Amino acid sequence: MAKTGVFDSDPTVMGKATELKRELQRLIDAIIDDDNCSTDTIDHAKEIISALKELKLRKRSRSSNRYENLICPDEFRCPLSRELMRDPVVVSTGETYDRPFIHKWLRSGNRTCPRTQQVLSHTNLTPNHLIREMISQWCTSRGIELQDRVRVHCLEDDVITEADRDRFLTLIENMSMTIPEQKAAAKELRMLTKRMPSFRALFGESLDAISLLLSPLCGDKSQSSIHADLQEDVITTLLNLSIHDNNKKLVAETPNVIPLLKEALRSGTMETRSNAAAALFTLSALDSNKALIGKSGALKPLIDLLDEGHPLSMKDAASAIFNLCILHENKARAVRDGAVRVLLKKIMNQMHVDELLAILAMLSSHQKAVEEIGELGAVPSLFRIIRESSCSRNKENCIVIIHAICLYDRTKWKDMKEEEKWYRTISELAQNGTSRAKRKASGILERLNRAVNMTHTA
Repeated sequence: MAKTGVFDSDPTVMGKATELKRELQRLIDAIIDDDNCSTDTIDHAKEIISALKELKLRKRSRSSNRYENLICPDEFRCPLSRELMRDPVVVSTGETYDRPFIHKWLRSGNRTCPRTQQVLSHTNLTPNHLIREMISQWCTSRGIELQDRVRVHCLEDDVITEADRDRFLTLIENMSMTIPEQKAAAKELRMLTKRMPSFRALFGESLDAISLLLSPLCGDKSQSSIHADLQEDVITTLLNLSIHDNNKKLVAETPNVIPLLKEALRSGTMETRSNAAAALFTLSALDSNKALIGKSGALKPLIDLLDEGHPLSMKDAASAIFNLCILHENKARAVRDGAVRVLLKKIMNQMHVDELLAILAMLSSHQKAVEEIGELGAVPSLFRIIRESSCSRNKENCIVIIHAICLYDRTKWKDMKEEEKWYRTISELAQNGTSRAKRKASGILERLNRAVNMTHTA
């Protein structure tokens, strides 16, 4: 493909720009659709973007003097940008804004009308065709050309066009059609919600979009009748949606979301199970969601997934368990569901030691967890990790667990005394550990020394 002439001067700027835009769209499609596209294709796309930028700057420079004395009517200006509106839309209060600027306002978490400060009853944006037509006539009468934005999503991720919105509605409708249509729609939604952060926000603008997305997995269908590739695409789309902060509450509280994520943890491809765990992790960033997920019984399948030990899923499962157990009542659920045994087994097998020790240290504030750790004979192994590990955080988590055992289980004091006698592990940590490790190690030494003094006194 010839690349010469991309930066050449051309008197027919508009024709040149249109040609470049077509070529850029073709290249973008090739890059997205072909995982093995060449670096030449990407470099060529970069060159075209640079050429478009140069053309735009050149045109802006030529036209600035022409338009500088024109005064735009206030009703044609966006209240947010104070610029001439190109895509005027109406919010629920009746005020009109330029779509990209009000969309950015809403994506930032605002739920009020910028001009009136009234709370918006919904976040739907309705095209204001009357104002758009008036702006178009005003521009035409003055020889001003309203430049359309180029539909290249990788350049303007924050802007959703009407075509994008129409495509979204079509895809959501197709989730209730035939199996082939469902599969095609789910695959495209998965791709779009991964590639376009702004596309994730569209699900928040429609009350039933998430429910329609899930419809192929719901109803009276048995697990064996669900197509694995369709389940994977739907669950992964849920993961992509949950990344968007404004979606977290909506997604978690939509009926069937958490039950379907629980089911996906147990079945489907390993990628489906891993992405279900990752979705629960991202959703659990909200405390209200931690409670909702914990009450649903999702900890048990997460722990089972961790127990299986598949490299693809372990980290996602561990991250979700850690986040959920920040909430105190979820600690009891995790202990009841067998987390302690699984965590210790993986730690002893030297699998994801950093993450799993952090979870075990968190659970050690629960008495039943401490009892189980002691019963499983973990104290010598925890001391060995302190001696052999070069990670200060791992040492800290180990001594936190041992300190909890020291408080709750006097039968393990003998092991602690022996460790201190032969290796001075606790004293070493009391002197050179992290601030938290020093406190815990000093607390153990103080308790052990007090016990020795009481024995001598008796």
